[in-house]
Amino acid sequence: MYKLYSMQRSGNSYKVRLALALLNAPYEAIEVDILRGESRTPDFLEKNPSGQVPLLEVADGRYLAESNAILWYVCGGTSLAPESRVERAEALQWMFFEQHALEPNIGAAYFWLSLVKGGRDLQTHALEDWMERGYAALQVMENHLKTRAYFAAGQLTVADIALYGYTHVADRCDYDLATFPAIRAWLRRVEQTPGFVTMDWRPLTVVDDQAGIVAGA
Repeated sequence: MYKLYSMQRSGNSYKVRLALALLNAPYEAIEVDILRGESRTPDFLEKNPSGQVPLLEVADGRYLAESNAILWYVCGGTSLAPESRVERAEALQWMFFEQHALEPNIGAAYFWLSLVKGGRDLQTHALEDWMERGYAALQVMENHLKTRAYFAAGQLTVADIALYGYTHVADRCDYDLATFPAIRAWLRRVEQTPGFVTMDWRPLTVVDDQAGIVAGA
């Protein structure tokens, strides 16, 4: 069984939990609150020197970091991973786009405006850039979805899961999706997928990382 270190309110962590839920794959969830420094303890840094979540233990003592790498691993060989070479590349193309165009802008805005107390005041200098670049990324997605139901292979794939993670919380951090009807329709399609779970959903087995807190005290 997988062991997943994640933060409930993290979009990157949610992407992995959503994929595992859609695949009905069992796993043990370990809650790591990065806002409390739980990913910076010596114990956690030994597992992942970058000090980030999500982190997936795929075998005893063997860990995978980076949300999209984890997605590709857990979805490989399933209906969420395209079979043909070109469709796999197209899915990866959108996953790379998510990490360089969507997550650094909408993801950053969500973190500072929705999760960090006083974050808006701390990041006033960055907001304009986040808005401009985030809207540009949304427009690229909107244009693609005007003639397609999903991002690759004509069906729900790992690419949609990667992009859904932060797009669905864009309205919580100042982005207005009113002018993106194709994106809104796509969000509804993803949410109607059998096995879909929301960001707030918790698996039956959740462990708080209390040991990590003590180690970092």
